[in-house]
Amino acid sequence: MSQQPRAVHLAADRWREDYRIGGTDDIDLHHLYRAMAWLGEELPADQQDDATPFAPRCTKDLIEEQLFAHRRDLFARLDLVFLDTTSLYFEGLGGETLGRHGYSKDHRPDLRQMILAVLIDGDGRPVCSEMWPGNTADVNSLIPVVERLRRRFAIGRVCIVADRGMISTETIAALEARGLLYILGVRERTDKLVRDVVLNDAAPFVPLTTERRGEQTDYGAKAVTLGGQRYIVCINHQEAEKDAAERTAVLAALERQLKKGDKALVGNSGYRRFLKTVGEAHFAIDHAKAEEDARFDGVFVLRTNTDLDPLAAMLRYKQLSMVEQTFRTAKHLLATRPIFHKLDETIRGHVFSSFLALVLKAELEARIAALGPKASWPAIIADLDSLTETEIDQDGKRFLLRSAPRPAASIALRAAGVALPPTVRAVSAN
Repeated sequence: MSQQPRAVHLAADRWREDYRIGGTDDIDLHHLYRAMAWLGEELPADQQDDATPFAPRCTKDLIEEQLFAHRRDLFARLDLVFLDTTSLYFEGLGGETLGRHGYSKDHRPDLRQMILAVLIDGDGRPVCSEMWPGNTADVNSLIPVVERLRRRFAIGRVCIVADRGMISTETIAALEARGLLYILGVRERTDKLVRDVVLNDAAPFVPLTTERRGEQTDYGAKAVTLGGQRYIVCINHQEAEKDAAERTAVLAALERQLKKGDKALVGNSGYRRFLKTVGEAHFAIDHAKAEEDARFDGVFVLRTNTDLDPLAAMLRYKQLSMVEQTFRTAKHLLATRPIFHKLDETIRGHVFSSFLALVLKAELEARIAALGPKASWPAIIADLDSLTETEIDQDGKRFLLRSAPRPAASIALRAAGVALPPTVRAVSAN
């Protein structure tokens, strides 16, 4: 999809020209714009009880709540929520309130941005999206979002799983004061208590081997309780080997360069962390720093107030990668960014349209998995795109000829319960 101005907005209108979609003949471009703005419109004042200080309740919130209620049954619980945030940048001012300069995860600090949060349940299904001004800090947004989540979806028990960028002492205290469970990443290198005490615990790791897509990964995990706080120390043994090999390569390269007297390379951060000053303007390898660095090979530390066993807590945290995959899908496959709209409501509607696509994608993937046969998402898209209809004239009559579906398209159509039209069918003359 082109990223020229207005191209993203016109994509749906152009899409109709390439695909046969029944009932859309009377829809014009301005209808699409109005629908997008409607999705992001603020609700009336008497429906703003669950608004956060930085995000009003909008039409999209009602849709999210109704979608969740539709698939909820007597046994459905939303007791595990994965939360992560990213930034989306604007080509322009970015609405009345959303576009602000802040820390850009897209490495575009020159542009205004907004913050997008996606919450996913333990089954990998998108639950809701939140949008905030671009200068909103993650640590300030977590508690209001959790409180809003509990009210919106009538949740009694919530366990928040979030990355280390959202953790702070104040955040943890606020979660505990509200009786909320959490599994949060810890900055093991900069947290002095973790670095000097927790990582020195001598208890052995409980091993676990997982397999994904034919590749095995060897983990270990153990619980360390310190001062009433529960930590889970985890290790990925394959990552540990990789970290050790990379450090060995850096030290070997550094030793070669220092023998040549090439001090210009000292500015390289990969080298500098293993150097110490010897005399005046001379450098040598600091082997103590290298040994200290080895303590963190393949290691990541969690803090939790759950009673989950160490391996279960680790696996829950590893599921946070689902959210990261969701962001990659939203940004690249669904072309959410950059955003060119000028009003808050159309910006929210634009992003929510991508969120709805993620919901549909998750539903289709779940249905395909239930059928048994496997099909990758790129293969599904390519095979569906290859379906064509050709109009021909023969003996004064008009016919439509449909191409045969490829394997991945057949699986997707069966999962969605969609029946293709006949291979050949007559078209009545107008």
